[in-house]
Amino acid sequence: MTETEEKRITAKERRHLILERLQSSTDPITGSELAEQMNVSRQVIVQDISLIKAKEYPIIATSQGYLFIGRSRSDLKTRTVACRHSVQETENELTLVVSCGVTIINVTVEHPLYGEITGSLMIRNHADIAHFISRLETTGASLLSSLTGGIHLHQFEAPTDRQIDDAVRALKKAGYLL
Repeated sequence: MTETEEKRITAKERRHLILERLQSSTDPITGSELAEQMNVSRQVIVQDISLIKAKEYPIIATSQGYLFIGRSRSDLKTRTVACRHSVQETENELTLVVSCGVTIINVTVEHPLYGEITGSLMIRNHADIAHFISRLETTGASLLSSLTGGIHLHQFEAPTDRQIDDAVRALKKAGYLL
């Protein structure tokens, strides 16, 4: 057996390593990063993540990468907020919220055919915003809120209610609250 053959791991072992890596990280990890670490293609990682999720492990795909969300978050406060703004105001909306120390967990719209559609965001800081806006521009993708005339819900999360209150006041002042 060659040295290369000895270093190969089974698909099951690889999925176990991916799960361990996600569980040990507080930040999202991209499929490309995992692919490089596991020496496989990104498509193999996408398939592996699907199989791991099928075993009911709480992994979400965010715009920053995959995130394991199984940690206890009972000490954090959450609130859902209804907003409305144009696509051009998106970066400002996100900045107002994270500047208050609030994480934007997701975005939800109510579609007339499909009902609620939710997209995971997990935007916690200005670097996450820059990454999100860059992906928005480079992919040419549409925001979910473009399906509903700019109307959408965000789930916020923060250590204190006051931080969320501050974010809501900032959004109201900017005219983004519905």
